[in-house]
Amino acid sequence: MKTEQDAFSERLRAALRQAGMSESPAELVRLLARFGGEPVSQQAISGWLNGRAMPRQANLRALAKMLSLEPQQLQFGDDKRVRENRSEWRMNPHDQLAIETFLKLPAAQRKLVRSVIEELAKHHVPAKPAKRGR
Repeated sequence: MKTEQDAFSERLRAALRQAGMSESPAELVRLLARFGGEPVSQQAISGWLNGRAMPRQANLRALAKMLSLEPQQLQFGDDKRVRENRSEWRMNPHDQLAIETFLKLPAAQRKLVRSVIEELAKHHVPAKPAKRGR
């Protein structure tokens, strides 16, 4: 019989995969703090990922914010994406932080960042798909 911790672990791992993130406890420790979580050890996060423990509510909320989920979705499992339109973007948490930081900049700095992005996009050459062997 699957425990609550096992089910949470599966949901957390699946949400991390969908967000394009690794299951690295070291990375999650850093990101958790940036999303308003309480300090925890890598061992604690390893326990969450391996079905041995559950995070406290503050960290559950931070994980959910990081993964663009509602806390109850992560805790109890409900595949509906409820958080605003941002959840439809399915972006990496690092990108989410960059966008949130960008939105806090003064208008003149946002304009400068947009112009840098436009220039980078002009010079970006998409990677060609790999050829498949027969």
